[in-house]
Amino acid sequence: MKVLLQNCHKALLAASLILAAVQASANGAIGEHVNHLQDNLGEYTEEVNWVIGKIDTMVDTYEDKGAKAAESAQVIEIWEAVDFHAAIETNYVPVYASIWQGLYGVKEAIDAEKPVEDVWAEQEKLEQSLWQALGAVKLAAQYQQRGLLDKVKTTAKEPTTPAETLDEVKHRLDRVVAKYAEQLPEEATNIVHDTYLNLFEGVEGALIEQDAKLVEDLEKDFNVTLPKAISGKGSVDDVRGVVSDMQAKLDRAKDLLNEAESERKDVF
Repeated sequence: MKVLLQNCHKALLAASLILAAVQASANGAIGEHVNHLQDNLGEYTEEVNWVIGKIDTMVDTYEDKGAKAAESAQVIEIWEAVDFHAAIETNYVPVYASIWQGLYGVKEAIDAEKPVEDVWAEQEKLEQSLWQALGAVKLAAQYQQRGLLDKVKTTAKEPTTPAETLDEVKHRLDRVVAKYAEQLPEEATNIVHDTYLNLFEGVEGALIEQDAKLVEDLEKDFNVTLPKAISGKGSVDDVRGVVSDMQAKLDRAKDLLNEAESERKDVF
């Protein structure tokens, strides 16, 4: 757990100044509580314990009475019932995706009537993701208190520089993984296409001047590799792997653009 929280810390620290505001979660408007994380940490902690307790009860019911009595479809309803759902979605999307992966891990294990030991193993993965998420939100609350996080707005903040655009592209790719983990492949694919057309294409010209091959690789990723991974119905980790590779390329692209801009300023 300590290692997980350390990893959260590093990721949040790196992302704290570039997190984009989002319009809404997949299940409705995001509440104003996300702009007052510190005031709501107690409630979030109670909600995490409540979710874990409900899932534990579900698995106990499965063990005692079988899959039908467990009512596995309620896994999703349980998660969507808590405010913590929006708090983690707006602050650390990668863990948000892991939670959905854990939810469906439990649900699908019950539906497949797997041995109860397997179901408990999926529940443990989910529980670890939930506590990791709470740690991430606590860190985000600290950054928010220091004024290091932008206020979440109901309209998206448009990037104003090529570097900011690439940061936003990376953030949206995280959301692709989240939507795929939610078992919303069509929505995930729509995000991929929208991100390519409305964001990445806007910086292609400047980037081609620096590394045409890199642009070609990313174009293929956006239009072939990632959509194919989504439509292929592979695991969440498969899609996450493609996205991680793309984000590494985007980091390289950002470095190139920043270097070019620095050289331009030196000339003038």
